[in-house]
Amino acid sequence: MSTALTEHHVPSQEPEEGLPQIQGYRLTRVIGHGGMSIVYLAEQASLEREVAIKVMLPEALADEVSRRRFENEARTIARLEHPHIVGIFEIGRTRDGLPYYAMPFLAHGHLGQREFVQDGEENGHARVRAILQALLAALDYAHARGVVHRDVKAENVLFDEAERPLLADFGIALRRFGPRVTTAGMAVGSTAYMAPEQARGEDVDARADLYAVGVLAWEMLTGQLPFLAGDALSMAVMHAQDPIPRLPRHLRHWQRFLDRALAKSPSQRYRSAQQMRDALERVPRRSGQALGRVTGTSHRAMAAIRRWPRTAWIGVVVLAAGATGLALRQGQPGPGTFFRATPGPAAESDPALPTPGAVPGASIIADPGSSMLRPLPISPAERYVIAAEQQLASRNLTAPEGANAFESILAAWKADPAYQLVPVVAGHLIDALGDEAQRHIRNGDDRRARDYVQQATALATQTRQAASPAMARFRARNRTALQARLDRAVEKLDRAGALQVVDSARTLGVDPATLSAMAAKAQRLPQPGSTIDDDGTRLARIDDRIIAVSQHDVSRGDYARFADATGREAALCRERVSLLRIVAPRSWKSPGFEQSTQHPVVCVSWEDAQAYARWLSQRTGRHYRLPTVTEARALPGTRGPKPVSEWLGNCGPDCSQRISAGHSWRGASGMRPLDSQRGYDDVGFRLVRDP
Repeated sequence: MSTALTEHHVPSQEPEEGLPQIQGYRLTRVIGHGGMSIVYLAEQASLEREVAIKVMLPEALADEVSRRRFENEARTIARLEHPHIVGIFEIGRTRDGLPYYAMPFLAHGHLGQREFVQDGEENGHARVRAILQALLAALDYAHARGVVHRDVKAENVLFDEAERPLLADFGIALRRFGPRVTTAGMAVGSTAYMAPEQARGEDVDARADLYAVGVLAWEMLTGQLPFLAGDALSMAVMHAQDPIPRLPRHLRHWQRFLDRALAKSPSQRYRSAQQMRDALERVPRRSGQALGRVTGTSHRAMAAIRRWPRTAWIGVVVLAAGATGLALRQGQPGPGTFFRATPGPAAESDPALPTPGAVPGASIIADPGSSMLRPLPISPAERYVIAAEQQLASRNLTAPEGANAFESILAAWKADPAYQLVPVVAGHLIDALGDEAQRHIRNGDDRRARDYVQQATALATQTRQAASPAMARFRARNRTALQARLDRAVEKLDRAGALQVVDSARTLGVDPATLSAMAAKAQRLPQPGSTIDDDGTRLARIDDRIIAVSQHDVSRGDYARFADATGREAALCRERVSLLRIVAPRSWKSPGFEQSTQHPVVCVSWEDAQAYARWLSQRTGRHYRLPTVTEARALPGTRGPKPVSEWLGNCGPDCSQRISAGHSWRGASGMRPLDSQRGYDDVGFRLVRDP
C-alpha cells in the first residue's frame, strides 16, 4: 500500500460519512487505502492538529491474537525516534475494535513526485546524495533496533515543511509475523523496489532495505526505474534474474555504487546501512573523475560482454565451473535458489563491485533446474488482463459494452483460470466497484448501489473470488456506509428513515448478524407522538422532519431557576404607560394575578425566551429553540383554548417585533407581532428540541 500521510489538496473541513469512530479524533475523509489498511485525515481534538490515522482492515488482522501482536510491533516502531523517520503518535482501537495508529500528516508530497534530473547535474546529484544519506541514516537506526522496513519505495519517502526527507510506513515491518503472501502469491512489498529474495517469498533482513534504496537512487538519478515490466510478476522476475542495467555515460560514476546495492545475492550487497553511507561518500562528484580500478577500457570491454546472449553467458559460466571444479565442491543449490554464489576472499572487503556477471570474489553458477531461468510462458489471458488494467485506469468498469474491465476479466478467466494476474486485477475491479457502491449508499441511491453489489458478486463468483480479501473489503465498506446512514437517522429520531436503511441493507446483501443488529437499533426508535425523554418531550413530524416538542409551556418555577442562575433582570410587562407601572411594576414575578410555580411563566419578553433556550441548551448539551410559525401551526396544543399565547422564532414586520401565536385567557388569537423586548401577561413560551 502506498502510504497516505501526504496530499497536496486542501483538507476538507466536513467529515465524510461512514468513517470509523475514534475517541479524541474527528476523522474527515479517506486519503489512501491498500490491501491491509485505510488511511484517514483527522483532527486531533486535544491539540487541534491534523494527523493521518491508519486503520487496519478486519480481514488483515482477523483474530485477537494477531491484533495484539500487531499492536506490540507498532509499539516497537513507535519507539523509533529519528529525525528522518515518521513517528507514531498513538496506538489504539476504533469503536468497532479495529487497531489503528496516528501519525503526522505531511502535506509536501513524496519522493515519486520530485524530478531531480531536471535540476541540473550538480544540483540534482547533490540533492540525491543528501536524500540517500538521510534514508540510510534512518535505516541504520531502525536496523540497529531490530526493525526491517520491507517496503522502502518512493511513495514512502515524504517531505516535511523544511523539505527534510522522512521514511514512512513501517506498516509491514513486522519482525515476527513471518512471510506474508497476497492472493496472487506475491510476497508483501512493492514489486518495483523488491529485492530478489523478497520477490521469491524468502525471509529477508536489512539488506533487502538496502536493495530498495539502490532502486530509489537509480530512479532519482535517471528518472525511471532500473527494471520496467507490464505486470508485477514479470517485474519480480526481472529483479531476481535480469542483469543490472548500465547507466548512461554522464552517470557512469554511480555505476559501481549501484552495482553493489543491487546485487542479486544479499551476501554481495553492502553489509549495513552505514557501510552503504560510507560507499556513497566515495562516489565521485561528477562524471569523468577517477573510478578506481575500473578503467574506461574495462568499461567498454564489459559493455561488449554484456551484449552476449543469455545462452552464451550460461555456457561460459558452466565451462568455467567445470574447469575449476567449483560446482562439484559446493554441492547442489537449495530449494528456491536462482543463483549460488561461492564466496571469495574479497566478497565483503571490497566496496567497489564490478559490473554484473563478475561479482568480486564469487562465481555465480546458474541452477539448470530453476524454472526462473527458463522463459515464462505467455498466457492467453495476458492480453485481456492488460486491457482490463487500462479500462480500470479509465474507470470503464462495467461499460461501455465490449470495452470494460468486467468483461475483460471474465474473458481472461475463461482463457486461462490459472494465470496469476487474473485474481489480482479482479481484486482491483472489486475495489473500484466498492468505491462506487459506497458512494451511492452514502447518497441514498440504493438502486445504483444494488447494481454495483450485483456486479461485484457476479465477478467474484465467476472468478472464484467470493472469499477473497477484496470481497471482504467490499462487504465491510458497504456495512460501514449503511451503518453511517442508520446512525444519522437515529440521531434525528427518524424511525421511518432508519427502517428504510434496514430494508436497503437487506437488499444489498448485508450479513444476517449485522442486519439483525441494525433492525433492533431502528426498532428502538420511538413512534411520532410518543414520549421520548424524561424532559416530557414528544416526537412530532413536521413536513419531512422530526422534532421533539415540549408538552407544556415553560413554567414559572423553571424560569425562576434560570433567572437565579444567570441573574437576568425582569422585562417590563404592560402594554400601556400608566401610573400603576411606576407604583407597582409588573414582571414575571408579579404579573398582576396569583400564580403557582407550575403555571406558565408570563411577562417575559421574546429576548428572555431566547436567553432561556440558550441556557437550557448549554446545561443539557441539547439544542433547544423557539418553534417557527410553520411548526406552531402543526404542533399539538396550539389549536383550541390555552391559558397563554406563545412566542415564536419568526420576525414581525421587522425584527424589533416578534410573532406570538395562539389563544390566551385574554381571548387573543392568530399571529400577533409584538415588541421583542417587552413582556406580556398573556404570552409565555415553550420550546422544541432538534434531536
